[in-house]
Amino acid sequence: MNMAAGASERRRVGLTARRTQRASRVYGQFVGLMKVILPTVATALLLVVVIWPQLKDQDGLFQIGFEGKIDKTAAENLRMERAQYTGVDKSKRPFFVTAEAAEQADPNSPTIELLHPKADILMEDGSLIAITAELGNYNRTTQFLELAGTVNLFHDKGYEFRTTSAVLDLRAGDAIGTEPLQGQGSFGHLQAEGFTIRNRGERVELHGKSQVILLNNPTDLQKGLKKK
Repeated sequence: MNMAAGASERRRVGLTARRTQRASRVYGQFVGLMKVILPTVATALLLVVVIWPQLKDQDGLFQIGFEGKIDKTAAENLRMERAQYTGVDKSKRPFFVTAEAAEQADPNSPTIELLHPKADILMEDGSLIAITAELGNYNRTTQFLELAGTVNLFHDKGYEFRTTSAVLDLRAGDAIGTEPLQGQGSFGHLQAEGFTIRNRGERVELHGKSQVILLNNPTDLQKGLKKK
């Protein structure tokens, strides 16, 4: 009788132990799943906090999107990789700004720091200007894009300009630079101590000591060129 009771007790203890082990495995799986889900939800919520004001404040003139992966530290520094910004200027002409990475240190600030930014601007005649730089700051309120480092401007008609810093007013279609500028293309060669580009290239002003070597057959750029 005692032996039967002992065997029954052992079976009961063994059953309880197996149930405890299964419960522990289920709980461990649950904890592991939460470790994945919770940071993802937190990142999504933070992105909404950043993106929604950018969509709302611009009255439909500015949109922000992103593709590719989100940085693992996005929940801490509001960083996105392969960011893309689109908008229109005062004449409803589109512009596009892309960057390898975009970071907003302060969610209440309109300034977004960009790594290797590129601005594509569609001209009135349908031609395209591409501007690249090492670093940039984009102000989503004023639509000013500050570029620094090696700044290159390419026009699909064959023009190329190089400088070390520039400020683009994407809303007005203007650009200004106070650092030395070198340029070349089918028009010839030029260099200056600074420049101003107005209304998406309709007028180009060279500042300071400037040198322009023009080739034959004036181009549209030559016609709009003015030395100051």
